Amino acid sequence: MSLAPSAMEIVAHYQARIQPVLERWLPPSTDVPARLHEAMRYSVLGAGKRVRPVLCYAAGVAVGVPLTELDGPAAAVELIHAYSLVHDDLPAMDDDDMRRGRPTTHRAFDEATAILTGDALQVLAFQILTDDQAMNPDPASRLAMIRLLATASGTYGMAGGQAIDLAAAGRQLTLSEVEEMHARKTGALLVASVMLAAAARPALAPGRRESLHRYSRALGLAFQIVDDLLDVEGDPAVVGKAVGADALHDKPNYPSIAGVEAARARARSLMAEALSALEGFGPEADELRTLARFVIERTQ
Repeated sequence: MSLAPSAMEIVAHYQARIQPVLERWLPPSTDVPARLHEAMRYSVLGAGKRVRPVLCYAAGVAVGVPLTELDGPAAAVELIHAYSLVHDDLPAMDDDDMRRGRPTTHRAFDEATAILTGDALQVLAFQILTDDQAMNPDPASRLAMIRLLATASGTYGMAGGQAIDLAAAGRQLTLSEVEEMHARKTGALLVASVMLAAAARPALAPGRRESLHRYSRALGLAFQIVDDLLDVEGDPAVVGKAVGADALHDKPNYPSIAGVEAARARARSLMAEALSALEGFGPEADELRTLARFVIERTQ
């Protein structure tokens, strides 16, 4: 199913906005250590969906935060995502050769450089949240953002989800266990993307904050279920990496346990749940509504 023009426009607009922000924060490849800086830029600045910055910006629009205040948080969450991909692709993890249509970082450079690249991208993300002068200067707001991103990246979030994923190889998980793995590995950072925008507005009503949290949790799980479906039936030329990786590594995913049709139905149900969470918002949340549909309809 093709994306509606409005979805493509939203995504393209925010992709164009975040690219120069990332370029500005990443060290120049001419600075020492040049090879590491080159690898960092290679890992981040290539073709990417930028779903997390897009969500951060769209959530900012929904709660009335100027986009200039969100450039830093949007870049930070994308750097955390990029670091996770670099490390996940390593032979010790998922052992992938292609990412975003070109060789993974450890293939384009070497394994040691890839490890250091992930390390450096992770700490740069938190440096941005402390140093960016355009962000809300309120210390409590910045601390809340740091806490959000750290929690989403740690053992109760992305890193924990990856550990569960690695331990699941060769095992049969229940659907609830798969959903817990997905909620941590992928969902936690997508939730953080939305909630970083909420943290930029400390006076936001608690009810609205909770609505955004419910929206992002449903969206995050839907996103990974669609990823699972793409791994089963996606086109490698469109997805930008090899498909069938979960089956190759004997890893359970949503369609392998529930079936393809049930996985599609669950993704649609989660999209409806995400849209329902925004019922208290007006047209200021239309971008978030469009992005919920984009998650379900995407082909990469």
